[in-house]
Amino acid sequence: MLFSLRNRLFLIFTLLLTVPFIILSIIIPSWFTSIIKEQTQDLTIEMMDQYSLYVDSITTQAEDIGKQVLINETTQQWIKLENEASVTTDAERLMMRNRLRAQLSSIMINNSNGMSITVFLDDGTGTWGNHPSLKSMKWFKDFFKNDLRWVKSHTDPFQQYQEMREININSFLIPLYDMQTFKYYGIIKVNFPSSLLETALSKIKLGESGRVYLLDPHRGNILSGDINTPNFVLEQSLEKILNSHQEKGLIETNYLGEDYLVFFHKLSIGKWILFSEITKSELFLKINQIQKKLFLISALIFILTIIASFLLSSNIVSPLGKLSKAMSFIERGDFNGAKRYMPTIKSHNDEVGLLIKVFGQTIDRLSHLIKTEYEANIRRKDAEYKALLLQINPHFLNNTLEIIGGLAIQGKNKEVMNVSIHLGRMMRYSLNTNSDVVQLGEEINYIRNFTDILKVRFEDYIDIEIEEDPETKSFPIIKFIIQPLVENSVKYSFIGNTHAVIKIKTKKSGDQIFIIVEDSGVGISEESISDLNNTEENNEIRNVLDSKGTSIGLKNVLGRLRLYYGQNFSYKIQSEKNVGTRITLCIKVEKEDIHHERINH
Repeated sequence: MLFSLRNRLFLIFTLLLTVPFIILSIIIPSWFTSIIKEQTQDLTIEMMDQYSLYVDSITTQAEDIGKQVLINETTQQWIKLENEASVTTDAERLMMRNRLRAQLSSIMINNSNGMSITVFLDDGTGTWGNHPSLKSMKWFKDFFKNDLRWVKSHTDPFQQYQEMREININSFLIPLYDMQTFKYYGIIKVNFPSSLLETALSKIKLGESGRVYLLDPHRGNILSGDINTPNFVLEQSLEKILNSHQEKGLIETNYLGEDYLVFFHKLSIGKWILFSEITKSELFLKINQIQKKLFLISALIFILTIIASFLLSSNIVSPLGKLSKAMSFIERGDFNGAKRYMPTIKSHNDEVGLLIKVFGQTIDRLSHLIKTEYEANIRRKDAEYKALLLQINPHFLNNTLEIIGGLAIQGKNKEVMNVSIHLGRMMRYSLNTNSDVVQLGEEINYIRNFTDILKVRFEDYIDIEIEEDPETKSFPIIKFIIQPLVENSVKYSFIGNTHAVIKIKTKKSGDQIFIIVEDSGVGISEESISDLNNTEENNEIRNVLDSKGTSIGLKNVLGRLRLYYGQNFSYKIQSEKNVGTRITLCIKVEKEDIHHERINH
């Protein structure tokens, strides 16, 4: 049933519909994934380049303002007056501070990015107020200890206006020194709102939920907000970035079974790193959703394929399968079984229904033709069989009458009586037409009567020996198969000889019955044996009816045996010139009543 029509249709539908969708469900998402990954990398790096240029413009402006303030004459004079407090009055220092404030305010007003400037002396004296705790500020310590000139996002309480003290700012620090003596006096702090960088950074889109940060080499966030990337991913990625000679690129990291894509861009400002991170599941979320939908569609198509196969099975395949079973009855020759099975085949399909109807009509016609031909064949074989018997009986009667006539002429009345008794028994046996099949023991008794007649005729000139196997007595066999062989053996034994020796033997070996007739005659020529073999090989039974000459008895016997036993019959002829002939008939036993079945048919 594995290769039944229904299974093949199901397999074809599956291959044509379901399998392509499953393959597309795998190939298309993979293809999209590679494309999206490549485009995401290109687009992200491009946006990072633009952001880098933007940061450069902001930081360059902050650097320029810091340098402008440093070399400004008012700033330099303010430094001198503050450091010569012993020789200058408070009014002079206050006037110079106001001039510096005005100068700084002018620079801040003319700046388009809302930058602010604060100048501090080393002791905490500032343009917008004195702050003795200056040296305790972290950014101040980092500047003098690590030369960190770029300060990450923070709030500055030393700003000029209150509203500026409440917003997050980033700062650029530059040392304050005398341009003539290069002596250090303090620090210049240029501030710009963190929102300038944050707003631009928010425009870098990495998928739907990617995270973008501006980091320092120590994992610190340059801007405000928390870093939501896992520490392991952050540390592993930054380590690879810092050790890499590339200025920008992509790093892949796995953490807790999740693949992370990390895009980076090293900035020239403060060794800042533009860090963008997203998981593959987030980046390819829509692709995964598409893949799931494709798999669902494949499952739906698979279900539809099963339904379609079922419908085809009900309307086409099932009726055809039953029709095939009906044909198997025909193959076995069981036309009645096929006709009984046909009404069980139902189909709502017009074409299949027509096929079933025509096949039913074909069964009826074929059954009728075979029955007619079979009966004609039986009649023909019966005619052939009776014709064979008619050929045997005249020979036997002619020979027997010659014996009786010869004895009567000699006046041997007792022998005539004995021969007549033997002849009567043989005639009763011959005229019994109830069945053409007898037991082999009955056939041997018939031969004994026949050989007794021969012994009366030839007296001491003939020796006849009959050896009968008791196991063969009940074996059913067709009539008159031994007498023609014995007649020929006697006839050809006296050609050129004055004494004849005839041996008749039956035996059983395994599932085979052997009947052997042996004589001491002149033998059979190779040409005659070849002619007999060709007749048997070509199954030329009609030639038996038309045969003439001395081989008619043997041909008749072989033809009858072949007619009744078919392939279960075989024979062997062993003959040597002037020594004798041995004919062995072999019949294979299939069933105990095989011959009765044949005759009934």
